[in-house]
Amino acid sequence: MAKLHPPGAPVAVLTTQPLDRPLDYRAPEGGVQDGAFVEVPLGPRRVLGVVWGDAAGDWPVEKLRPVGRVLDVPPMADAFRAFIERAASYTLTPLPAMLRLGLRSPGLGAEAPGTRRVYARGQGAPDRATAARDKVLAVLRDRPDDLFAASELADLAGVSAGVVKGLVASGAVAERDLPRDADFPALDPDRPGHPLAADQETAADALRDALRGGGYGTTLLRGVTGSGKTEVYLEAVAEALRMGRQALVLLPEIALSAEFLTRVEARFGAKPAEWHSGVTQAERRRTWAKTASGQARLIVGARSALFLPFRDLGLIVVDEEHDTSYKQEDGVLYSARDMAVLRASCEGAQVVLASATPSLESWANAELGKYRRLDLTSRFGEAVLPRLTAVDMRGEEVPGGRWISPTLRTAMQARLARGEQSLIFLNRRGYAPVTLCRACGQQVACHQCDARMVEHRFLKRLMCHQCGETAPMPETCPSCGVAGKLAAVGPGVERMAEEVTALFPEARVAILSSDLFGSARALKAKVEEIASGGADIIVGTQIVAKGHNFPRLTLVGVIDADLGLQGSDLRAAERTFQLMRQVSGRAGRADVPGEALLQTFQPEHPVIRAILAGDEEGFLREEAAQRRAAGVPPYGRMAGIVISDPDAATAFELGNTLARRAEALEEIGAEVYGPAPAPIARIRGRHRVRLLVKAPRQAPIQPALARWVAGVDVPRSCRLSIDIDPQSFL
Repeated sequence: MAKLHPPGAPVAVLTTQPLDRPLDYRAPEGGVQDGAFVEVPLGPRRVLGVVWGDAAGDWPVEKLRPVGRVLDVPPMADAFRAFIERAASYTLTPLPAMLRLGLRSPGLGAEAPGTRRVYARGQGAPDRATAARDKVLAVLRDRPDDLFAASELADLAGVSAGVVKGLVASGAVAERDLPRDADFPALDPDRPGHPLAADQETAADALRDALRGGGYGTTLLRGVTGSGKTEVYLEAVAEALRMGRQALVLLPEIALSAEFLTRVEARFGAKPAEWHSGVTQAERRRTWAKTASGQARLIVGARSALFLPFRDLGLIVVDEEHDTSYKQEDGVLYSARDMAVLRASCEGAQVVLASATPSLESWANAELGKYRRLDLTSRFGEAVLPRLTAVDMRGEEVPGGRWISPTLRTAMQARLARGEQSLIFLNRRGYAPVTLCRACGQQVACHQCDARMVEHRFLKRLMCHQCGETAPMPETCPSCGVAGKLAAVGPGVERMAEEVTALFPEARVAILSSDLFGSARALKAKVEEIASGGADIIVGTQIVAKGHNFPRLTLVGVIDADLGLQGSDLRAAERTFQLMRQVSGRAGRADVPGEALLQTFQPEHPVIRAILAGDEEGFLREEAAQRRAAGVPPYGRMAGIVISDPDAATAFELGNTLARRAEALEEIGAEVYGPAPAPIARIRGRHRVRLLVKAPRQAPIQPALARWVAGVDVPRSCRLSIDIDPQSFL
């Protein structure tokens, strides 16, 4: 039970401002309880905060400023506040920055009227066309079912709010008033679900029993692609709803949510609440408010949904738990998979980590008995696992500037003749990874980063995949000025689509790459179109490997199965294995058997051999043995430190200072490597220097890192970030 502070009592309020601690205030008239969302004065401003407990007592009560007002929303639960504190401690993130993740409701703190005015696509046509009006109508065509505030629609279109309102009179834009934060429709957990196979029923029973038993626990739900993991964990969701508790399902990719929401609606009779970047501000506000009150019972979202203010969270599902997109790589650095486990332990909730190719971390925790493990070993219904075959490219005759082998081409032609779909997979966005000048030999590089500019021919632009900088395709070489000598080197998915079209001019070719879609809704619409038979051949990046179900897809061709094996990333082998298994699993998910052809120059490579043999357990055991011998995760602790500064010498000087003063780390048996230039040594004009800390598995690495960094002065121009359990070493 949250403590109630009487009027005038000193209380601590944590704000989202970059301060080192909560600030003391006087409780307002009527008192205030711990966890209350409040508005407080800070200098000349008023800022949002949360009552965090008793005041520190450093100031006399009469000198404290009073809390301005208490917001009319349910207070933050004790379990949520405990999670924010523990998450901040684990990731070495300042507490205000972590709290900011929990206060992402649009309009929080504003006095909410009873209704809200929203805008949507209308039936009429504008009385006159302008470029600005066309931009608004394009957004509404792309998102025909969404409701927007005028300012939000204007921002998305890049116009003023007056343009939106000017379209209302003609009926091209419809305006209406709706009740603010209306309830979500009720979900029926007793509605009959999909009939389960024997192994699915056994797994579902185990998850139901874990929920009924109460308390915290984590289960690794491992099943081959197409084995029906979703149906199993939806039964766990149903049990949580029967118990009156809330459930959260995390998905790694927004484009997956359309198909998933359809399955949820079929199972429970209504759609759940959503929380991701593709949802309007009005809907995000509604989801935040109804999650806080407990009325939203099931939330489907991206990693940031972990920071919603649940009243009684009973279940968290992390679908495709191995996916690297669960790691937040900028701002607050955290792994949503690890934070899901941490939040569940604070809430007394169950966690389900679902994957066909689990991460070595989750597999190791199951081996150690920290996680329960449930296995689904066969595909659902009549579907069978695809046959995997290596295409040894050393024996294939492939013309210069082409990448599809004769073996793969023959297999694709057979699928076309039978009216089946093929997928060509290459994990490279754009047209070509390198643009080279044949006159001077220089590669076109980003002027802000130490990275190549990637040609995106469909967009007619060059793009830096590190900082997002774009530029028109130059007609002359930026280095030597010679015209007509710039050449694309190597393939990206756009170039592969060009080759596919040349080989199969009669085929309908679709490209699935995140950069070719202006919004998440447009990407979801394309996925639905392909699933319903709107393409014969799909050319895609790793986005196609993330759980999509294409019933007519029977052939997967991997253009470069060796691509992920290059480099020194300690997880390179694991990620290649996961990606190849996941993308191969897109084939043969209905009643027609599937096949996957992996083009490789290294068919004897241990990872390629493990993929072909389907020996996932053997691969994981071998990978675990190598990691254990090296003392690296999950059998050791690691932290990455990145220092950036406009001046390279300043960044290196701070790195050298840290390396010389590593006593706090040596005390716990940790080793420090570096400083060294980061593999991408300059991003957005800032030079980057990396240090790597490796420590024994049980070492208290966070307190030692905090003491280590606190012992040096960081120049104002420098940024220093600490990444606990890094996933990327760029």
